[in-house]
Amino acid sequence: MAEATQGRPVSDGSAYGRSQQHPDWELASVGPGTPCGELLRRYWQPVATSLSVTDRPRYVRVLGEALIIFRDKKGRPGLLYPRCMHRGTTLFYGKVSEEGIACCYHGWLFDVEGRCLRQPCEPDGGRNREVARQPWYPVEECYGLVFAYLGPLDRKPVLPRYDILEELGRDEEIRAYVGAFGATGDNSLPVAPYSWLHMNDNVMDPYHVYVLHSTFTGVQFAPQFALMPEVDFFATDEGVCYSAKRKLDDGRAYDRISSWIMPNIMSVPNPIDINQVRSNMITWSLPVDDSHFTMATAARMAKGTPDMFGGIRLNGKLWGEMTEAEHQATPGDYEAQAGQGPISLHSEEHLASSDRGIIMQRRILKQQIKVVAEGGDPICVHFDPARALVKIRSGNFYNAPQAA
Repeated sequence: MAEATQGRPVSDGSAYGRSQQHPDWELASVGPGTPCGELLRRYWQPVATSLSVTDRPRYVRVLGEALIIFRDKKGRPGLLYPRCMHRGTTLFYGKVSEEGIACCYHGWLFDVEGRCLRQPCEPDGGRNREVARQPWYPVEECYGLVFAYLGPLDRKPVLPRYDILEELGRDEEIRAYVGAFGATGDNSLPVAPYSWLHMNDNVMDPYHVYVLHSTFTGVQFAPQFALMPEVDFFATDEGVCYSAKRKLDDGRAYDRISSWIMPNIMSVPNPIDINQVRSNMITWSLPVDDSHFTMATAARMAKGTPDMFGGIRLNGKLWGEMTEAEHQATPGDYEAQAGQGPISLHSEEHLASSDRGIIMQRRILKQQIKVVAEGGDPICVHFDPARALVKIRSGNFYNAPQAA
């Protein structure tokens, strides 16, 4: 018999009879017409690296939509709905020319904005071809990435710029990468089998750095992270930041600031070399669909330095080389996030004071979902190029050693 308090039964903790739990679908669903899907479509999203977009068409999937990306032989990238508007076969098998992409079935030719330029089997090459248009999305290139805007054309904002990636020195370059976890190449995981929200939450969770990456199984990043931080979360015009302060053994006060920028962007300082002061990278947690996501990163690097996307080794192995038992013995971000399931059951969470950054994130997302639903423009969306530059606060910051 369970004890009672003021006439109410107190749970004995048994799993028997638990009510069915559920995700927060307002945030978890990203397809067309869904509340969060419509919010995410109001921002430019990186869908591929520039180097990966060639005259060989390939599929990309973003926000629940399967699309075809290619580059015509004039160098212009295009992002089209894959089913040819004529008879519905896929443009994956299309032939790319200087003008655009021609369907393999009957040769209808579309430019990078979906205009039909030629219908070879029709009289005069298609007497009404100017009224035919293959569904398309605008794309722009920046920082080695191809960005797509999947929202209403009359609300298309300017493509943002980020101060930490601007004004490169002669010995610097931008490197871009799209992939979920692990090293590049055969050991990578291009797409993670769970919701983008898992990683989005992770970026405003400084305490997991102390536990998961530092004290649970051993040091995975900088050894200083094994010191419990004093954390402050604060709102910005663009989203949320946290300040995680630690007093180092050499007497210095170390303040690690990370940023989350609406709606799915993070800038995290270097976790290995904490003497690198300013953050040098921007990463997007890119929803593929409701239960899959990937990451797109642009990083400022010195020319000739090892590729930062080569992967971190644990016990001499890259993440993709580890056995299941080794993943279980030394879990990291992937294991902890994948363990939440394809879409987390948010109704059974017990958020605490250490989760204040995540609570702030979700509140902002829901507020901006409402703004979009009511016909407004969400925060961080600008139409004036003069407002395109975003200033990033993230970095590893220090005070001088304290006097004894």
